[in-house]
Amino acid sequence: MNLKRIRSSATGVLLAAALSVGFLTVSTGAAHAVASCGGDVSVYGVLADGRLTYTAIAPTTGDRERTLIGPALGFTPKAMATLNFNTILVTSTAGDLYRVDVQTNTNALTLAAVVKIWDGGWTFDKMAYDGHGHLYGTVSGQLHQYVVSEDKPSGPAHIGQHALIDTGFVLKTLAAAGDDQLVATTSDGRLLSYKINGVGDWDRAVLAPSGWSAVDSLSSPGGGLYYGRTNGGLYWYTDDDPFDGDGGDMTYHTSDPVDASGWTQSILSASGGNCAYVPSAPPASSIGGTISRAEVLARGKNWYDRDVPYNQGATAPDVSGTKSYRTDCSGFVSMSWHLSTSETTSTLGSVATTISKSALRPGDALNDAGEHTVLFIGWKDQDAGTFYYYSESNPSVDMEYGSANVNSGSIAGHPASAYVALRYKKIAS
Repeated sequence: MNLKRIRSSATGVLLAAALSVGFLTVSTGAAHAVASCGGDVSVYGVLADGRLTYTAIAPTTGDRERTLIGPALGFTPKAMATLNFNTILVTSTAGDLYRVDVQTNTNALTLAAVVKIWDGGWTFDKMAYDGHGHLYGTVSGQLHQYVVSEDKPSGPAHIGQHALIDTGFVLKTLAAAGDDQLVATTSDGRLLSYKINGVGDWDRAVLAPSGWSAVDSLSSPGGGLYYGRTNGGLYWYTDDDPFDGDGGDMTYHTSDPVDASGWTQSILSASGGNCAYVPSAPPASSIGGTISRAEVLARGKNWYDRDVPYNQGATAPDVSGTKSYRTDCSGFVSMSWHLSTSETTSTLGSVATTISKSALRPGDALNDAGEHTVLFIGWKDQDAGTFYYYSESNPSVDMEYGSANVNSGSIAGHPASAYVALRYKKIAS
């Protein structure tokens, strides 16, 4: 497909005795999240006896600041999505939808109201709110989306525009990581990232191929912060860029959990709009030096935005204007990698390492020696092998933004089977 010119604690049952004698301790980690948060992260939960819980977590250290236990909700909950720090949507096992209004969660957890706003039809096993007006729910492998138009919705008037996104979403956990950005785990232990573009249109990447099977609850306040519960302990993770579909830039704070045990709530939910993603600003690379993946993509996008004309006999400056590169496919990849010379498709391999196509990450390249090369942007559906790319294609197309399959068909007009995956030897990660 050619997309040319598209621009586009609460620790549930933390035992009172354990809290009073300091049995559960939290160590302070040195790592810092990339999130910009409006205070502590708010995590709500429901205990087995139906009582609501609230926990405040420091976003930069993972320290649990306080846990409060409030009153029972008065119904048996099934799924929960936190709209903001004092508004929660909760479904019942009977299929009703309730709005829980929190009066205070400072020194005690008290409720202003528990209001049934929808009578029947809400059978989702998981829900998540993205903090930007979209509520998601899964049931029988289907992913549904609603638009929430009020901070305290009162029913169909404020929760509408229902859409069935697609089927095939058989997930163990679900959380919203940002605007139409979901993160989920599967029963076989994978950590997945989804970007929801519309009905029947979504991107899926594998952030981790294994290791997440023990996580039975996943929450995110946005901003690249994830909280996963494993065997009653709550662990936190930071994603340097939660929107790039790449798990290679995640930090696992396994030696510094929020709590090693005590989280026994039946369901957990973090406020989806609590934190905002702040792009990191790594040092700019020097010619022929180490370069970050983010900078590779930014350099490639610069030529795409400028629609640099294809010409094997011409050159064009890079984004800084300090060096020019040949304006063909391999010159473009050389420019994106900030190489000292414009390599050819036959010589790109000398500055790169061959990797498997399934291991491709943003900023890598696919190269058909002697024919063509493209810059890998990210996965559209990693399981299916589809991906996005930039390419300086030919005189009739010039700069191209496209989608193809690494395993079949053609990539920018050349057989996919002829390409090998390359990773620049000096890419930062």
